[in-house]
Amino acid sequence: MTKKLRVAILDDHLATVEGYVAMLERDPQIQVVARMSYGNELEDALQAQPADVVLLDVTVPTSSDNRNPYPILHVIPNLLEAHPQLKILVISMHADRGLIRAVMEAGASGYILKDDQSILKNLASVVKTIAGDGIQLSRITYDIYFKYLSNNKESELTPREREALSLSAAFPNATTADLARKLKIKHSTARNLLFKAYVKLDVNNRAAAIAKARQLGLITPYPPDAPHL
Repeated sequence: MTKKLRVAILDDHLATVEGYVAMLERDPQIQVVARMSYGNELEDALQAQPADVVLLDVTVPTSSDNRNPYPILHVIPNLLEAHPQLKILVISMHADRGLIRAVMEAGASGYILKDDQSILKNLASVVKTIAGDGIQLSRITYDIYFKYLSNNKESELTPREREALSLSAAFPNATTADLARKLKIKHSTARNLLFKAYVKLDVNNRAAAIAKARQLGLITPYPPDAPHL
């Protein structure tokens, strides 16, 4: 029997959560294992019931008696260190440049907008992409993030991003945690390196990034006798 993809949802809007659950559980390969309304419930829930992907709202309250926003920019890197295989997808109504940049640099695997129906109607597919070490951005958030990188003269792959892709090509079955160990950096930092490379190359997964980087001559090409992806 194929193991189901486990999803946890942190969002304080019940109707929104129910909508996500309905969309996800239409797919027999996905199981929603936890639903939380407050940020302080998340870490205990993951200890009690491990998840592969967390859907996270950026403005969820910290607790029932603390309505201030849960500090996700602090929490995301810590969660990734504690749960190396966990992927985090932020779903928000806010398209603020600084917030998008901060969330992605904290180690999230994607940032999609709640009014992006073209993506949300395929939420199960998005979750599978995220779980497979891919990245997912709404077109608006992609444009905002890429514009930020371009304005800061970061639209070209950095040497460190090329190194991460080169290692990925050499060790195609390595997890992001494995790559982090080889690069001697934190897990969230390795994920951020890869995801910046994906955005710059306009792809959403590791295999496509490696193929395009090779095509552009940015990393070592295939040996003449090697099968291409």
